[in-house]
Amino acid sequence: MIRLFAALAISSLCLAVPALASSDDAWAEFAAKVETKCLAAAADMLEKPTIAVDPFGTESYGVAVLSGKPRGAEGSVSYLCVMDKKTETAEIGSELGADTLTVTIPAK
Repeated sequence: MIRLFAALAISSLCLAVPALASSDDAWAEFAAKVETKCLAAAADMLEKPTIAVDPFGTESYGVAVLSGKPRGAEGSVSYLCVMDKKTETAEIGSELGADTLTVTIPAK
């Protein structure tokens, strides 16, 4: 009986490992999608933007912060971006100047 329980426990662990890996892959894919959608949504606003993506977002939205030089202007600005998880539509919030929010996103 103990051997049966031990075998079941080991089998369960072996099955759980691929599930965790695919979950990590799914979250990485989600974060990449948020990054792509948010960068596209901000393309007309920022020159060479940097982006930081919340790897999980909220229950309903993917969330990111974009930062960089405003297109056609001087200085540094940031934008919040949300992507609806169901429709995958990204929206950019209003411009936040450096006097309101200072963001430093390391280059990749």
